[in-house]
Amino acid sequence: MAEINPKLAGLILCVLVVQTTLTVILLRYSLTLHSAQPYLGSALVLANECLKYVMAIVLLLFQQGLSVHRSLRVFVDEVVRKPRETLLLSVPAMLYTVQNNLLIVALKNLDAATFQVTYQLKILTTAVFSVILLNRKLNSRQWISLVLLTGGVALVQMPAANQQNNDDADSEKLNETQDSIFSDSNTSAGRFVQDHWIGLVAVLISCFSSGFAGVFYEKQLKSSAQPSIVLRNLQLGVFSVLLAGLTVIQQDFRFVQEKGLFHGFTPLVWTIVVVQAVGGLVVAATIKYADNILKGFATSISIILSSIMSWLVLGDLQPAGYFVPGTCIVLISTVLYSFPVQKEMHGGKDKILG
Repeated sequence: MAEINPKLAGLILCVLVVQTTLTVILLRYSLTLHSAQPYLGSALVLANECLKYVMAIVLLLFQQGLSVHRSLRVFVDEVVRKPRETLLLSVPAMLYTVQNNLLIVALKNLDAATFQVTYQLKILTTAVFSVILLNRKLNSRQWISLVLLTGGVALVQMPAANQQNNDDADSEKLNETQDSIFSDSNTSAGRFVQDHWIGLVAVLISCFSSGFAGVFYEKQLKSSAQPSIVLRNLQLGVFSVLLAGLTVIQQDFRFVQEKGLFHGFTPLVWTIVVVQAVGGLVVAATIKYADNILKGFATSISIILSSIMSWLVLGDLQPAGYFVPGTCIVLISTVLYSFPVQKEMHGGKDKILG
């Protein structure tokens, strides 16, 4: 692996931290505290996928020297004329669409800090699916970090779970408003009604979806002769945009007919769309120019910043009970898992060191 430029790695770290933190905080704020009219989560996902696809097309143009003719020819050859490869990517596209919609449900029902900590379970699901689908070997340190991660997330849930058991009235009120996850009736007298268990289930399903989709996508990348991530993203984006559009039609067609697709899209919401779309480029830059250690540190810093902002800015987090020790365990396990596996030669065989 080529040596990482420290300045470039530092820049990517800062951008990744800001992007991750802003996405969670702004989404939480727009869904629960923003005074503007509610918007459709499915429309947000669709707008995000469309913008990401446009950005991928722009990147393809730059790769081809801003030649529209060459770019179109490459697109036809690598996307249209390879239906089997393109069709295989409908699997992760469907899972990512489900995941993105569920994350919005999760952030409606969990504070930003609890969401960030719990969502780190995707490290566990990704690791398990990597072992199953890619025959990847994990060392003892990584397995220990995964156990710690699970325990830390469980600790974080305990205070909210105990509080939720004594809050049945709010749960019943929320269950009456499930026709739309952004129904105006979810806000009563200026106070947002949320259900911790709905948010928790949404995050857990998203973690499994994210883990399987990511590993499946990685497997397709490694088994294909196509080296360009941009072209792979164009193949993936075809189904992502299509499935996001179908989700809008299936879930919110009546709402769109009455009020329009982008009803409630304020400058804040459009900012979220842009920040989420940029996140895809940031992740690609992390893969190409950085490593898992940097990503692990970025995740940890983002969790800390999200917790502080959720507590001091949004005012929806009361860090009591097991939240602080649970979060610390998650932070440690995230960084611990991110360190690379070292190999030494002993008697002509590689030995994996923990």
